[in-house]
Amino acid sequence: MLLSEEISSLSSPSHYVLANRALIRVRLKHFALAMEDAVKSLQARPSPLGYIAMAVVLLGEGDRGGALCAFDLAFHDCEPRDIRFLLLLKLILVFESGNQEEAIKRVEHLAERANSNSDDMATYLCTEVLVVMHTKVENYGRAIPLIERAKKLAPKNKQYPSLKAISLIFGWSFNEFDIIAQQHLCETLYTEGRTTQAMEILLNIIRTSEDEEIQGSKATVEWIANFTKKCSTAPEDVGEEASGSANHGDELSQYPTALSFSPPSPAVQLIKWSTARAAKGLWEDALEYANDAMKVDPSCPWGYEAKHVALHGAKRYDEAIDAFKSMLHLIEQSEDPAIRELRKHYIPPSETIAAIDPIIREILKSCPLVVIDVVTGCLCDGPERMRIFKASPNFKELVSSMTRELDHERILRVVTNFFGYIMFSHAWQGNEPSFQDVNEAKSVQNLPDTPLNQKLCNFCKEARRLGHNWAWSDTCCIDKTTSSILNQSLTSMYKWYADSAATLVFLSGVVHPSKPGDLTRSLWMTRAWTLQELLAPKAIFFYDSEWKPYLGDTGMNHKESPEIMKELADAINISGRTIITFSPDDLGVREKLRLASTRNATVKEDVAYSLIGIFKSDIRPHYGEGADAFGHLLEEIVARFGEVTVLAWTGKPSSYNSCLPAAASVYNQIPFNPPSLEGEDMETCLRELRRKFPQKVALGIYNQIAFLPPARFATRRLHLPCIVFPVRKLGIQGTSRGNEKVYRARVLGLGIVEFTTVDDLTLHKPNKFVFVHPWIRHIRGPSDDVADLESDVDSISDSDSDAGSDEVVRPSPLDAALTPQVDDYTRALQVIARLGQPFNALLLLQQLNGEYKRVAADNEIVVSGLGTDITSKNIHATVLDIL
Repeated sequence: MLLSEEISSLSSPSHYVLANRALIRVRLKHFALAMEDAVKSLQARPSPLGYIAMAVVLLGEGDRGGALCAFDLAFHDCEPRDIRFLLLLKLILVFESGNQEEAIKRVEHLAERANSNSDDMATYLCTEVLVVMHTKVENYGRAIPLIERAKKLAPKNKQYPSLKAISLIFGWSFNEFDIIAQQHLCETLYTEGRTTQAMEILLNIIRTSEDEEIQGSKATVEWIANFTKKCSTAPEDVGEEASGSANHGDELSQYPTALSFSPPSPAVQLIKWSTARAAKGLWEDALEYANDAMKVDPSCPWGYEAKHVALHGAKRYDEAIDAFKSMLHLIEQSEDPAIRELRKHYIPPSETIAAIDPIIREILKSCPLVVIDVVTGCLCDGPERMRIFKASPNFKELVSSMTRELDHERILRVVTNFFGYIMFSHAWQGNEPSFQDVNEAKSVQNLPDTPLNQKLCNFCKEARRLGHNWAWSDTCCIDKTTSSILNQSLTSMYKWYADSAATLVFLSGVVHPSKPGDLTRSLWMTRAWTLQELLAPKAIFFYDSEWKPYLGDTGMNHKESPEIMKELADAINISGRTIITFSPDDLGVREKLRLASTRNATVKEDVAYSLIGIFKSDIRPHYGEGADAFGHLLEEIVARFGEVTVLAWTGKPSSYNSCLPAAASVYNQIPFNPPSLEGEDMETCLRELRRKFPQKVALGIYNQIAFLPPARFATRRLHLPCIVFPVRKLGIQGTSRGNEKVYRARVLGLGIVEFTTVDDLTLHKPNKFVFVHPWIRHIRGPSDDVADLESDVDSISDSDSDAGSDEVVRPSPLDAALTPQVDDYTRALQVIARLGQPFNALLLLQQLNGEYKRVAADNEIVVSGLGTDITSKNIHATVLDIL
């Protein structure tokens, strides 16, 4: 009122007076009048106080954004020495506008800077402001220590103008909080039912009870005792509610049942506060309360449990595990049977470790034998990786978190993630760094600075950038001087790529920036080993010569890139889906061999060894066997699956067996495939054959073919089931090109057959030659019972080898009902019809001991077949031994 009268008496009121009255009117919530005063103050003379008054008015009216904008104008007309104080005022405005957390953080920063500059007055001012801020947000646990600090910093004359200015502007009170004031605050909070906050202030009084003056006050001691008892017996659910509502998983445990057995005490309350703070993620506060509980009652195990929770949340796992062990010890040593009984609800760390260890060992079985630690660059075997894991926070967090129940799924997830590894795929370029090189240097990072060593280092850096701990390269992660390790690595390599977190492909010849087509034209696409390195991984990344993503694709997996997958699919002529989800069972034998036929290897044996995983082969690598390695692989394919399509080739024979090719490149040829004989064509053929073949004769031919055993190998000899057509006469027609000779043969049951070969054939002993039809499965047809039986046997064999199961899955009755029923006579005629089709014949020459060798032809020998002119005397089904 007096200020209004003073202004009225002046013809030209002072801008300062108007601004002050505006602030007073805001306190009275007379916002319209306050705005008039603020505007008039600024019209009279722009000043920081005028803009501050305008900002406070706008804040009172609810315009937070406008208030902050108006306040910013105060900085334009202020003295440099006032900027820090204005900044503090603005932070108070930010606090009042609703952004309390941000304001508190910034004021704390101002206080830290003032303290570091030894500016006690500025530190005091900021501390007092923080006391009020924490009090307003009811964070008494933070406010009380600041009260004590402010007392130590307060000026001796108890006067500080800046505090009065803040009180005027914002209406804040900075009355001192002495012990009596704290007691009154405790009582008020308790009366309001806010027992937790009251106990926080009580705790501060207890913590400061070492002060001689306080300790000597009988009234204070009695008040502490009485109030502690009152709070301890009050219903207090805040801690439990906070714990129950928080979703911290294994970081928190529920309050132990044993608390109900203990008489109410400050220790119990402190444990509740600790858990409530932990539920909010305030780990240091939770730890402080837990330590206080342990001081109040060292024999209480639940204080150690609360300490374990706080330390675990703070990621101090070693200390957390020790605290948990101490808790278990106190439970076991307790004189209270009820508490000892609770021991069964907890799992000791040793039991958790015992559960983790076998999972680690099992995971490591599927990992490469040796990998590179991408942080240190050192080579690490399984035991060393296990040691590193057990020293890591990942392991300690697992042990610390599992206090009541073992979570085997989580253990498996954490262990699998830690031991996940990245595989390297590249084309060797010469003297790559070896296992011995890296061992001698102690780390890939210590290798000499050469392009090939740098390639390895860049691979490790990229693996680390992708967030993985381990990397594997075929250059240095295999001790090739130890045959057992080399062999195990070669036979496991496909699975290592398949189980990897990702495979990184380095295309050294693809310049940056890369262009579409560079990948499929690269050297990498021609190498034998890189076929499995493309197909096996679930995730793959391609990089150009500068280690930039191919085509600039920064996606999470290049197998999810339509552009890159289309380029690869078009290049190797299989579907993109097959490349993405490849399994060895996805493609047939012939198709896999076709994929391998366009690739080559520096070492002959690698042509076969690089296909071990793709064929799920069991052959044992043995460098030194040369091209015979490919023969071993094909032998196993025939032996395991009865698969004879590997015999459909032209070119040079292998020294391993004359029916097998010398090189995989021959499988790039498209073998002859007879036209389909189904539907109306089959019915027409059957009608003609019924007129010609009585049922008995047809069944006789059928039985010869139907019960032939599968093809197999033994001691390099191929036991080949086939239909044999003897040669009656053989002559030479001339030469075609080079050394190739054109021969003409008269064949029993087939007529005249012409073929070319570079071999010089003995013309005067034509009876030693035979043409054979080895495609028995085609003759039998897809629905034949015997063929189905063979297929079932193969499937059962595969299933046994893969899963170790004795269970055989039988066709369901529904499947049988849906399959057209064919009588034996019709089935026999169908076999004869297929036997009459054109086919790709093999030419064999009988040896002195009665066995045969294949005569390699330069082109497929496709004969017209018997058609419907077939007779039973032309059919001779048998098994020939071929060298």
